[in-house]
Amino acid sequence: MAKSFFQKQPMMRKMLYALLPILLFSVFAYGFTVLINGVVVFGIAILVEYAFEKKKNKPVSEAVLVTAMLFLLSLPPKVPFWVAALGIAFGVAFGKEVYGGFGRNVFNPAIVGRLFIYITFPVYMTTNWVRPSILGLDSVTSATPLQMLRENGQVNILDLFLGWRAGSFGEAPVFLILAAAVYLIYTKTASWRLMLSTYGAAALLTFFLDVLEVPKALPTLPAILSGSLIFITVFMATEPITAPKKVKSQWIYGIIIGVSGVIIRTFSLFSEGWSFAILIGNVFAPLLDEIIREKRMKKSVSEARKVGA
Repeated sequence: MAKSFFQKQPMMRKMLYALLPILLFSVFAYGFTVLINGVVVFGIAILVEYAFEKKKNKPVSEAVLVTAMLFLLSLPPKVPFWVAALGIAFGVAFGKEVYGGFGRNVFNPAIVGRLFIYITFPVYMTTNWVRPSILGLDSVTSATPLQMLRENGQVNILDLFLGWRAGSFGEAPVFLILAAAVYLIYTKTASWRLMLSTYGAAALLTFFLDVLEVPKALPTLPAILSGSLIFITVFMATEPITAPKKVKSQWIYGIIIGVSGVIIRTFSLFSEGWSFAILIGNVFAPLLDEIIREKRMKKSVSEARKVGA
């Protein structure tokens, strides 16, 4: 019987199903450049993983398709194809395969790839944003909502909810991302605890900074609907390999990401801090599970001693 090229992973397919409407929205908003970038990103991602896994006589994981999709949807509309290719290649190779492949990576590969090109090619990743138009036929250069807020500008809340504003390919349509969240929670594909703790921590800290009138603090409502906060909350913070497994750990993990992201986006030179926040959370995930396990073991030993006494 012939071996399948892809390793079947039903959970990863559900993630792709959840992301598909967002991809279609991005094509509607930015045109066929999304599909061209998609061909490049998916092709390179599969090729890189195949090159690593072939040596071990293992199939390509369907998880790499999710990595490619998340990476694609995190790209700015004007990013050159070759930058996208370098980013996904770096993400799959150094964010996943060097650790041994699927299930062994410490960091989210899509975030690793995005941060690599974000730091290496900052001009391409932080400028030339465009406002969406039907199939991208009438797109014009526009500042992102966060850039407007930082300059004390006004943004339309309805546009933020509907995704009709400048941003990365897939971060904008809040209504579709929320629908995806419901689907992922209902199918038990993603943890609601991770979503709630991440977004809740970010929203509360944003609110407190706003109420206290801290310098550079952003107005609460537009801030928590802007940027990639909701996108990373639903799709990145819940990534099962790099997130902790224990219930208590998940609450703490989400708080770490939410707080870190708000601090970075508010006080640093970066207009967004969520990619950095995800990697910070990834670092703590194994430690959190270990701490929770040690506490449970100590509690069990203590209870056993009481029974013995």
